[in-house]
Amino acid sequence: METFLIRALQLIMSLSLLVIVHEGGHFLFARLFKTRVEKFYLFFDPWFTLFKFKPKNSETEYGIGWLPLGGYVKISGMVDESMDTEQMKQPMQPWEFRAKSTWQRLFIMIGGVLFNFVLALFIYSMILFAWGDEYVPIQKAPLGMDFNETAKAVGFQDGDVLISANNVPLERMDQDMIGKIIDAREVTVLRDGKRASVYIPEDMMQKLLADSVRFASFRYPYVIDSIIPNRPAALAGLQPGDSITQLNGKNIAYSDYRKEMLLLKKANSASHDITLTYVRAGITDTVTIATDSLYEIGVAVRTETAKLLPVIREEYGFFASFPVGIKLGVKTLKGYVSNMKYVFSKEGAKQLGGFGTIGSIFPATWDWYQFWYMTAFLSIILAFMNILPIPALDGGHVLFLIYEIVTRRKPSEKFMERAQMVGMFILFGLLIWANFNDIMRFLF
Repeated sequence: METFLIRALQLIMSLSLLVIVHEGGHFLFARLFKTRVEKFYLFFDPWFTLFKFKPKNSETEYGIGWLPLGGYVKISGMVDESMDTEQMKQPMQPWEFRAKSTWQRLFIMIGGVLFNFVLALFIYSMILFAWGDEYVPIQKAPLGMDFNETAKAVGFQDGDVLISANNVPLERMDQDMIGKIIDAREVTVLRDGKRASVYIPEDMMQKLLADSVRFASFRYPYVIDSIIPNRPAALAGLQPGDSITQLNGKNIAYSDYRKEMLLLKKANSASHDITLTYVRAGITDTVTIATDSLYEIGVAVRTETAKLLPVIREEYGFFASFPVGIKLGVKTLKGYVSNMKYVFSKEGAKQLGGFGTIGSIFPATWDWYQFWYMTAFLSIILAFMNILPIPALDGGHVLFLIYEIVTRRKPSEKFMERAQMVGMFILFGLLIWANFNDIMRFLF
């Protein structure tokens, strides 16, 4: 229950910030061009509101609705979510949206998307300024990677060191690397000290979308952190800091050790003796240990990445963080746009998620770094999704404005009303489908 509440709180805080910034973009551009804004609401308010106020001498009512599906600003003289068709029947007033020039209306409509994208770039920059950048160079990971079953089926093997995709070097484990591999024809790996090629099928992304396990993860060495007194490891003379490299003559990483011990346990052999090869202060040695009945030796293993793998850390000053943050934001947007084509596949449609999926990407314990990182990512998504040319979204209004610029005539108000209704129907359909997927994943 505590985990659910922490994630729910992070989700509400993040989406509230993004909605306020998005609607603030529309609001500021509207006011810049002397367009009247009648309402500025966080969340929707059909039938009633949780809170509202209207400052003295202000034309705008500010409030909080009860339906947490976004937010809106109601701009005078515009066909929007409010579907206020009666206002559109009245004579046009100079403060209305429809009375403004095409380029002014265009800026009002793209204001939300622009503000969300700028917010993402700013958050990424401040993350780099506050926490720096830390990553493991994948080509320097000494034990390579562990791969899921789909990756193994196309030719990857546990222990492969990823080198390049279509001769483009692979540097760090992130979505950009996964995208390069999926779009590649040939991936080069280092296997047992020799280069090998893995050929990627065209439907690789569809196969990965069907997985619930990540494509690959680093293989960690089995390094002893502490030893329980009077247990097999202590009695055999093993010490904290020893790195176990072989079990019964077979090379292993941490992920292999437990699998091999389970296999030995299932074999139920008469002897519980195992032979471990370990490295201590650069010297390799071997020891035979009589395990207990559960095939345990009584050690705790190191888990801190910084102590097990070569980690590169880069620090940035305040001003130096902005170009790097902008580059990260642009790369994130490009990756998200590139992956959008898979949403229209059968497996992609199944992966669409609603509020449950979005909430699950936040950490189970409060972590400001992860909170701001995910908020920046969601801001990128919100900006991109809103600029799609779908009626009822900002992108739909922009599309009609471009039509007006090209043809020099406005779409009729009746057409705009019908387009708005169709767009809202599409959006509600997608919302229902995404949250239905969440429910099915929860139940099954």
